[in-house]
Amino acid sequence: MAKKNRGVTIQFIPYAEIAYLSSFKRVKKLVDLSVENKILIMQGKLAPEEEADLIEETMKYIGKSSKFKGIELASFVPQSRELPFFTSIREKIASGLFGNRDMITVIGPATIVREIKKDPTKIQLLLRK
Repeated sequence: MAKKNRGVTIQFIPYAEIAYLSSFKRVKKLVDLSVENKILIMQGKLAPEEEADLIEETMKYIGKSSKFKGIELASFVPQSRELPFFTSIREKIASGLFGNRDMITVIGPATIVREIKKDPTKIQLLLRK
């Protein structure tokens, strides 16, 4: 009998891939990937209402599938470092114009990810056995 592949797929989603999607399409894309049992590492952060929509949409899938148990979600903002004055101003202007791309959001299916812990310098994914 062949053994089932128990590997974990981690998919990076660059900011440019979701930046121009509508809020609905952005949430749908993330839910669809999560249902495929992928751990997503997304550049940037969802708006608070998009996070709520993401959780609401995943709840709809829980009843449809006995294998999908929901998601774990965490956003990580790197600790700001001391920058020269003009560099700091430039970074703030770029962030205002293009969104904060320094942030990272991790989304994982609850069937794989038991918990996401974060502190100012790292993210830990605690996986289920």
